[in-house]
Amino acid sequence: MNQTIETILNHRSIRKFKAEAVGQDTIQTILRCACNGSTLGNMQLFSIIVTTDKDMMQKTAPLHFNQPIATNAPLMMTFCADLHRFNRYCEFRNASTDSYDNLQSYQWAVTDAIIAAQNACVAAESLGLGICWLGTITYQVDQFIDILHLPKNVIPVACISMGYPDEQPALTDKLPVEAFVHQDTYQDYSEYDINKLYKDKETHPNTIQILKENNLENLAQVFTERRYVKKDNEFFADVLKKALQNQHFLKEE
Repeated sequence: MNQTIETILNHRSIRKFKAEAVGQDTIQTILRCACNGSTLGNMQLFSIIVTTDKDMMQKTAPLHFNQPIATNAPLMMTFCADLHRFNRYCEFRNASTDSYDNLQSYQWAVTDAIIAAQNACVAAESLGLGICWLGTITYQVDQFIDILHLPKNVIPVACISMGYPDEQPALTDKLPVEAFVHQDTYQDYSEYDINKLYKDKETHPNTIQILKENNLENLAQVFTERRYVKKDNEFFADVLKKALQNQHFLKEE
């Protein structure tokens, strides 16, 4: 099997790392791969904050809800949607600097940043590193903006912890490929389809244990009543909306 394909198919989140530092040559290779992905119009509307300083990790840890993974990795990369750099380019080239303060442009930049992040992840794992995606970067973006000194038109969208693995967890249970693929047009899911597609996940030993711990009937309830509840989603959505307005991605209503 092709090594890149094998790397992708064997992806697992690593939350325990060896104390070994990631060398600068390795970091630079990862960054080169991150910056060589597909991008809208070749505008490359993203930036990467590289963190190896433990004091900085400790400073941002509360915003990651003090997860151990936020401080025990030797390397973290925060990927930002960045229209600031391109606006500066336009400013210095006598071009319009007010064309990109809108949701469409934000979508461009987020897409570029996510592609860069995924390229970095594949590169890191190909080089023997483990990675873990910290979704908490999107929860309190206003405070991340302050700590990371992000200018207007820059907002964090992905944070990846990286390092040499000190564990080998089992592969996470995934839905089958047919759950995601539609031919030509979107085909809606019947109850029969849903039952079939989620059967293995719902009967997985991990799921059984989670249901027992939470005293709930099914995995859907775990997500909606424990992990990502409505009031939290709405609160963090308001934080994000205000940050987008403050960072000039959205006009205030």
